[in-house]
Amino acid sequence: MTSSAPRRTVLAAALAAAAGAATPSAQADAARTPEASAAAATPEAAARRSKSLVDYHAWTTTADWNKGHARGTGITHGARPGIRLVHPVGTLDYKDPHTGRTTSWEYAVWTSPAHSLKVPATEAVASWNAHTPPGTWIAVELRGTYSDGGRTPWYVMGRWTAGDGDADIRRTSVDGQKDGKSSISTDTFAIDAPASGLRLASYQLRVTLHRKPGTALTPTVWRLGAMASDLPDRFEVPASRPGQVGRELVVPHYSQEIHKGQYPEYDNGGEAWCSPTSSQMIIESWGRKPTRDQLSWVNPAYADPQVCHAARYTFDYQYEGCGNWPFNAAYAATYRDLQGVVTRLASLTDVERLIHAGIPVITSQSFLKTELDGAGYGTAGHLMTVVGFTKDGDIIANDPASPDDAAVRRVYRRRQFENIWLRTKRKNADGKVVGGSGGVCYLYFPAKPAPTQRRVLAELGIR
Repeated sequence: MTSSAPRRTVLAAALAAAAGAATPSAQADAARTPEASAAAATPEAAARRSKSLVDYHAWTTTADWNKGHARGTGITHGARPGIRLVHPVGTLDYKDPHTGRTTSWEYAVWTSPAHSLKVPATEAVASWNAHTPPGTWIAVELRGTYSDGGRTPWYVMGRWTAGDGDADIRRTSVDGQKDGKSSISTDTFAIDAPASGLRLASYQLRVTLHRKPGTALTPTVWRLGAMASDLPDRFEVPASRPGQVGRELVVPHYSQEIHKGQYPEYDNGGEAWCSPTSSQMIIESWGRKPTRDQLSWVNPAYADPQVCHAARYTFDYQYEGCGNWPFNAAYAATYRDLQGVVTRLASLTDVERLIHAGIPVITSQSFLKTELDGAGYGTAGHLMTVVGFTKDGDIIANDPASPDDAAVRRVYRRRQFENIWLRTKRKNADGKVVGGSGGVCYLYFPAKPAPTQRRVLAELGIR
């Protein structure tokens, strides 16, 4: 339901191809014994297998930051440890491709140790949480080691700052990055020819902190991580059984559709704002929202000005859209004591556990109009929020692709929703095989989660 859907469609197709290439040998191995075949037939076993193919890892603690290699960065201690620019190690001139301005910046660098993946991956998505005062920004890069022993270049996963004032760069992804074995599609690293068996075996993340020369300004990075995965080829996924159901979280209802025509410079106005609208709903469910002063730039005649605000400050100037996954997570983390990550989940059972712990989930899916009863539309890529489950286990979703705020709350059939969200391959209206997101989601939660929330997140690989 966004004008940026074609880029997501291309990416999803690449992910589907990657998943498909890995499937035949895995299926053959599973079929060698009756015991293996029987085990693979259960939904619980299938969910565990899918879950094992997703690896989210992050650096967030003082001990984590101490394990990395620091060049001019120091650790800020306290309730939320992070890294900051202490001593510049150099100066660079950066020509902003979106403003045409060339500006000098001081910088310092922190590089993570290598993280070895439990299962070698075909794709990876980095995400981060940071504070960037005006006149500062960060660049996040990923370098991987292939399963054949070769190494990728340092790929730029994002040049990011929270603002867009005169003192700031324009937050941006970087096109055209490839080395003949892998490439970057906006926010996602992907192996080009997974049929070859090549995989990402490990990776490092590097963050460069920039500031205006001669100032004491500094970005602060609190969380730096990545989700890597190698999902099976699947038009359909096993159905999960309802478990922790009958709970609905209190989440505001915001429609993207009421913003049609507003601020078209940000991805054609509200028609394309499913991601920031979903993000804003969840941010406000945690009791955070923009101040009146922050919203002063929005036309006072517009309803829900905070949605316009979210669109502006998630906008990726290269992608020309608001659907950059890490930029949405980073935007959420600009609010007081909130964290945001991009990951994949294995089934609606995982979502049930999060909802039961009080954490709503933003999901990415694509489907035909006939594949999701009650939606009333089809889409090549759309974000919505899961806020609860009925007593029967069906999905309660806040769907921003609704005509007005009152219509945002929807109930979708569990089986239909789970399949369109978790599959990696599907057929479009023309019968062509295209891709699905494979369970991509955003999770926003407090910097200090409640004990139950912390436990559930840890069980899903997030700490």
